[in-house]
Amino acid sequence: MYDADDDLVAIGADLAPGTLLSAYRNGLFPMPSGTPGDPVYWFSPVHRGVLPLDGLVVSRSLRRACRDYEIRVDTAFAEVVDACGDPTRPQGWIDADIRAAYLRLHELGWAHSVEAWRDGELLGGLYGVAIGGLFAGESMFHRARDASKVALVGLVERLRDDHAADRLLDVQWSTPHLASLGVVEVPRATYLARLRRALRLPLPAGLARGAVPGAVPGADPGADPGRAIGEE
Repeated sequence: MYDADDDLVAIGADLAPGTLLSAYRNGLFPMPSGTPGDPVYWFSPVHRGVLPLDGLVVSRSLRRACRDYEIRVDTAFAEVVDACGDPTRPQGWIDADIRAAYLRLHELGWAHSVEAWRDGELLGGLYGVAIGGLFAGESMFHRARDASKVALVGLVERLRDDHAADRLLDVQWSTPHLASLGVVEVPRATYLARLRRALRLPLPAGLARGAVPGAVPGADPGADPGRAIGEE
């Protein structure tokens, strides 16, 4: 279906909700080229980064940090996207078209933010697209040490349910930082096979609109819950 040796599989099309959802259902995600006026690039990595829900590595210091935060879902989506798209960040890629497209997906209930709050202040978070059992992570940010990791712990806990074995947490590409958190690479064909299974699942209750916020699950000392998206 795609070039066996190239992550870039298509150029062009639009960022309408239907286009984006069809892309995710077929293993693609968009990124701007970086040149204003250029068409959208669509990627399906030959080696896809995924985070097994039972494989998240949570250090002792991160577990302690989790106790200081409240995790909220979808209470500050635009602010999370804007923080991820801060033009002062190195290798920033979120432009105005991407921002508008994902805000529209959020309005329609397909895109979600997971946020780490402390003392009423948003200090870290991530956002992505949820379709059935797929959560396609797009980007994350932090304003305090480990705050983006805390949000990731919160996301993983919200994806863990009776269907966890078949859910798919996609992080696009692995990096050394993400690998240290438990991200692994899988071949494109394996990813697409897992994607087909995941799409048949219901959305996890923890990402449903109106999900109750709270402390990070699994942050007690006896628990071990174990960019694009992923940097610290």
